[in-house]
Amino acid sequence: MDSNSTILVTGGTGSFGNTFVPMTLERYNPHKVIIFSRDEMKQWEMAKRFENDPRVRFFIGDVRDRERLYRALDGVDYVVHAAATKIVPTAEYNPFECIKTNVNGAMNVIDAAIDKGVKKVVALSTDKASSPVNLYGASKLASDKLFVAGNAYSGEHGTCFAVVRYGNVMGSRGSVIPFFMSIRDSGRLPITDPRMTRFMISLEQGVELVWHAFDDMVGGEIYVKKIPSMKVTDIARVVAPEAEQHVVGIRPGEKLHEQMIGVEDAPFTYEYDAHFKILPAINDWSSDEKRIQNGRKVDESFVYISDSNSEWMTDEQLAQWIETHRSKIGAI
Repeated sequence: MDSNSTILVTGGTGSFGNTFVPMTLERYNPHKVIIFSRDEMKQWEMAKRFENDPRVRFFIGDVRDRERLYRALDGVDYVVHAAATKIVPTAEYNPFECIKTNVNGAMNVIDAAIDKGVKKVVALSTDKASSPVNLYGASKLASDKLFVAGNAYSGEHGTCFAVVRYGNVMGSRGSVIPFFMSIRDSGRLPITDPRMTRFMISLEQGVELVWHAFDDMVGGEIYVKKIPSMKVTDIARVVAPEAEQHVVGIRPGEKLHEQMIGVEDAPFTYEYDAHFKILPAINDWSSDEKRIQNGRKVDESFVYISDSNSEWMTDEQLAQWIETHRSKIGAI
């Protein structure tokens, strides 16, 4: 990406887009960043932040609408696909809608990007796509497979596709930290299960991983950043030290621990200083030196899961992060 690039972000009014856009404008100074999303009110609110910046444009549309995507992708060089139905219970109770957005929408983005000559596409994934136990995770696994195979589907068109996978984003809208902060004055915080653990990644780290994917990708890679874990009970204690914690039980489709890489992916996974890379199992791409580069193959029994992680966030580190980002938590 450079100053001549045009970038489109699907679902760009979400937490990721609100962080990606200003960071990317500052670092790369692209010619244009297009926010493609279906919520006009969120676009209205986001536009206020960039009303004096001619590089930022807004495009009402839905990834379910292939024709609208074709129009939006005219002249676009890079795409970040962030649009998704993300809330686990919502997907469980509205399965047809989840599939329309997460699977059919992914197919539309792939087709439109290839036909419009987009150079590179990075799709955002989730820990729930690894050994999925809920529909959201299953739909994102299908989406990941579609984007990986899209590199073969692209053929001579030359569009490259890769995936970035991460878990709990600290402070993002709807996540546990702003939820606990919003109810801590009640003196009682609900805990689904005292054993529960989560990976901890900031929105800024997520953006940087997407940047790295654009710079590094050959096509078909799934990038997983190395990040610390934390117990949900510890998160609750840091947010509200005096509050009582009461167990309410796991919600439908929820996991005890976040898994980014399952043992089934281990034969195709390589380790790097700051991240892992799952290479495609198809077309012998997992043995391609251009994709492997200086990676070290992981053990055949390797899994990357939040409860057995070697790196843990301390109470002090989380408290410092909350203090630094207090004004932004839950706002984007």
